[in-house]
Amino acid sequence: MKRSLALVLMLASGFALSAAAQTTPASAVEAPAGPAKIAVIAFQVAVAQTNEGQRNFADLQRKFEPKRQQLKTLSDQIDTLTKQLQAQGDTLSDTERANRARTIDDKKKELQRSAEDAQTDFQQQMQDMYNTLASKVYDVLASYAKQHGYTLVLDVAQQQNPVLYASDSSNITKQVIEAYNLKSGVPAPPAQPAEAPHAQAPRAH
Repeated sequence: MKRSLALVLMLASGFALSAAAQTTPASAVEAPAGPAKIAVIAFQVAVAQTNEGQRNFADLQRKFEPKRQQLKTLSDQIDTLTKQLQAQGDTLSDTERANRARTIDDKKKELQRSAEDAQTDFQQQMQDMYNTLASKVYDVLASYAKQHGYTLVLDVAQQQNPVLYASDSSNITKQVIEAYNLKSGVPAPPAQPAEAPHAQAPRAH
């Protein structure tokens, strides 16, 4: 679940660490004097894997579940009507066949519009949810980096980043997640049962 959640949030969001930095006073991220100390973080993954991020995403999924069921019902109706038309087509009059075909076409258009509206609404709420949480996680990141003397933190979650190598000890993703969970007080979500191979969502073609 954590991996899929992180992927969804990254796909749904164009929010980068640098964007969060723009809303943070410069004094909050002043580097201490002395030798450079660099860390890396998968920032979007960190946001997604906080207890709060997992909870909020699960709540959003539940919110949209009725709409998903509604779209599935409409899709099933279209499939049923299409099969009936194919099976009975030769026995129907031209007028009846045309009426049924028009009904199927109207339902397909309704399904497409509803699905697009639902997707847009979901992505917008996902974006808003992520941005709000990312800003709070960034504050914890800035505080953590300052407390531990890091002069530079690079975001390795970005598709284009200059990090070619980083040791495990320099990756503070887990530490920032733990620090944020402690600050937020949001408990860890209950463990999810492992999905059977046949229950996994099909890949888009």
